[in-house]
Formats: sequence, C-alpha cells, structure tokens
Amino acid sequence: MDADHIMRAVGLRLAQAERVLFITGAGISADSGLPTYRGVGGIYDGVATADGIDIEEALSGPMFQVRPVVTWKYLAQIEAACRGARPNAAHYAIAELERHKPGVFTLTQNVDGLHSAAGVENLVEIHGCLKRLACTVCGWRTELETYAGLALPPQCPECSGLVRPQVVLFGENLPMDQLERLYAALDEGFDMVFTIGTSALFPYIVQPVLWARSQAIPTVEINPGTTELSTIVDYRVQARAALAMPAILAAAGLHGRRN
Repeated sequence: MDADHIMRAVGLRLAQAERVLFITGAGISADSGLPTYRGVGGIYDGVATADGIDIEEALSGPMFQVRPVVTWKYLAQIEAACRGARPNAAHYAIAELERHKPGVFTLTQNVDGLHSAAGVENLVEIHGCLKRLACTVCGWRTELETYAGLALPPQCPECSGLVRPQVVLFGENLPMDQLERLYAALDEGFDMVFTIGTSALFPYIVQPVLWARSQAIPTVEINPGTTELSTIVDYRVQARAALAMPAILAAAGLHGRRN
C-alpha cells in the first residue's frame, strides 16, 4: 500500500477516535528548518565539542554544577540554531485537531517550543523548553524569545544566583510534574496513538505504543526513516510530517494546513 492510501486509511480511523496521543520528536520540526538532533545536544555531528569533551558531558547536570559557563556555551549554540524557527504544517495540524477533539494529547521530546507556538495546549514537554529560564537559588523565572545579548552564564536579577534554562540536561531526571501529567493521561486511555519524527529510544516513547498495540488500539508512525517501532505499528507513513499530517486531517474530514 502506498503512502497516500495509508494516510487515507489513517484519516478514516482518526475520524472515529476521540482521545488521541501524539508522541513527537525532532523530526516533526525538520520542516521548520531545525536539525533532527537527539536530546538537546545532537546538532553536533561528532561526539566531541570544540572544548575537546563529549557534547553529552558538556550538556550534563554535573558539568553545569562545576562549569556552568561550558554548559551555557553549548546551550546558547543550540538556541541560536532554533532561533527564528516557526511552526510548520504538522504542528498546526495537531493544534487544529485538538480544537476539534479535546481528547488530543501531545507528548514531545523537543525543547524548541514550536508546539506551543502553534497553539497546542494539552501538551507535555518532557525535556522542557529552551525559552523558559529559572534561577537555581531563589526560583525567579522568566521567558525569553532569544538568548541574543544574554551574558553567559546569566545571573538572577533578584538574588544574583545562577540562571539556567528549564530543560533536562544529560544525567538529570525527567520533571516529575510532567511525568505525572503523562501518566494521568495514559490512565484515561486513548483511541489512537501516533509517533512522529522520533527514533523511539526511551521507554516513555515505546511503552505507550506497546500498550496500545496490546489493546488493539490503532498505532501510527510518521517518519521518513526506519525506527524500532516501524515493524510494530499498524500504519507506517514514510513521509515528512508537514506533508503527512495535513493529508491525514483532510482524510478525516478536517481542514489541514499545508506549508
């Protein structure tokens, strides 16, 4: 079955679903011009940074504790790579579907903030968001559209403490409040589960798909490449998300915005 037929079949199933889980990774933002990186540090092709250390070490919690200037240096480079990016048709399609179906829920690995920018509200950003900053001492918080002109590492205007982005660095735990929201949503159940642009490396990505599969709930993967889930899902759409999602919404009888 070719991609067009698969997308039509997915759209027909989506039309009947009320509660839908979208699990998204870096691939959904590729059509916004962002690199398909792993975690917060994969914009680097090699394993070593200009400082001669692995990017995962540079962007780790322990490194931030002892050499925050190093961690901030590479966080700022990642923010610069994301700067100016805008949501694409896939982000907008999920937001539109959410307006039609209040049971739509999105779990994203991305720190780019593009789901929120597109209007997605029922959202768990499991790795946080680069735009949100917080003081490590007094808890002061702010949100920035750009790091341009920011003194690194930044200091809190209230207490002069060290400020950091609210993202999960390597070696750190996932935020408990976001995990609790995810588990609460999973407890309510879903009628359909999508994965979009993720390589499915983490248990919280794989497990909802395996659970859905065990319950005979339709599962869909949208990814131009092959992942660990490709042989598990019911429907595999080998296409860019910005092309596939509007087509699927159209097949479901909903409007789908295209780039």
